[in-house]
Amino acid sequence: MAAPNKRGKNEPEPRPIIVKKIYQEAHAGHHGGAWKVAYADFVTAMMAFFLLLWILGATTEKQRKGIADYFTPTLVEMREKSAGSNGVFGGDSLMAKDNYPHSGGVGSKSMTIPRDAIGGPSESSITNRAKDQQRFGFLKRQLVNKLSQDKAMKKFMSNIRFTDTPEGLRIDLIDKADFAMFGMGTDKLVPEAYELMGKVAQVIQGAPNGVIVRGHTDALPYAAGRSVNNWTLSSARAEATRKALADQGVPADRFARIEGVADREPFIAADRYDPRNRRMSITLTWSADQAASAPPGLTDKSQSAHLLGSFGPAAQSGL
Repeated sequence: MAAPNKRGKNEPEPRPIIVKKIYQEAHAGHHGGAWKVAYADFVTAMMAFFLLLWILGATTEKQRKGIADYFTPTLVEMREKSAGSNGVFGGDSLMAKDNYPHSGGVGSKSMTIPRDAIGGPSESSITNRAKDQQRFGFLKRQLVNKLSQDKAMKKFMSNIRFTDTPEGLRIDLIDKADFAMFGMGTDKLVPEAYELMGKVAQVIQGAPNGVIVRGHTDALPYAAGRSVNNWTLSSARAEATRKALADQGVPADRFARIEGVADREPFIAADRYDPRNRRMSITLTWSADQAASAPPGLTDKSQSAHLLGSFGPAAQSGL
């Protein structure tokens, strides 16, 4: 064994080697940032919600319809199974233009618009309807004034009714127990009825709307063996009414239909023999583009009738 090196006399004493170990205490782990993502999604959703509320409050119905149509997705109709096949070519042919390998996308794809993406009534339709309703209201007031200012005609105000129907404004000239517009069983207008037709003609002759004349009778039958009946009588009276209106100012090209319906549309359904079922209906039709559709909320069962002679109990005694 080798002897350790001896330290010289003048050599300093060797320094001790000190190893220092530092132990650090563990800190709490990182919390992560997932909550920030969830919070950002919540804020974005709230912003979109309030933006939607603002749009609903700041736009009109027409503008909202335009926005909805803009965001309505377009459905692309693929040509699969177009020929009843679900095979490799989906009912198509290898020689079809769309299937050329190097056509560069040349071809045609059919595209369909969603059924519910169509708009509502046209602006012209709504405008014409509003004009018609305004015009009809004016004609009602004008006829009331003409009758009320004529002493001879004022007593017939309770014989006239206004009714809004799917066809247009209907003016009913109604018989009563003490007054009949035609001679019994004939199509001859009595003088007072002819004058009453003249008042109506003066009011409606300037309106652009078409005119429908419809004759009605009660259910009293004719004697057996006669060649006339309630159908022929109502038709003849409708023609006599048309002639009276035309003679007193209504242009011939304004008449759209002349018809007789006998007792099939009674005014007093509970009593088909009531004299008030004998009447003449003069209807001003809606404008041309409204002929196929009636105003909203108007049906045959929910018609709004207005009595001209609603100025006192005496005028309403015939109801």
